Amino acid sequence: MPGTATSDPEVTNISRHGFWLLVDERELFLAFEEYPWFRRAPVGAILRLERPQPDHLRWPDLDIDLSVDSLEHPERYPLKAQA
Repeated sequence: MPGTATSDPEVTNISRHGFWLLVDERELFLAFEEYPWFRRAPVGAILRLERPQPDHLRWPDLDIDLSVDSLEHPERYPLKAQA
C-alpha cells in the first residue's frame, strides 16, 4: 500500500545564522547554533537533500540524517549537539 504523498524538501534560503527548509508546505529554520554540523558545510552540500521516508531527511554529502518531527518539535528531543 502506498504511503502518504510527500513533496521533495527544498532549502529556500541560507544566511549566516542558518537556513530555511521547506517541507510539505511548512518552512522550518535550522539555526547553525542548534545544528552546528551545517555551519562550515559547502552550500552545495546543504542544498543536496534527500527524503528517503516521509519523516526522514538526509544530507548524503554531510552524512547527516534528521527526523522531520525533531525539527518541528525540538522540545521532544532534549539532547543537543555539541559544537
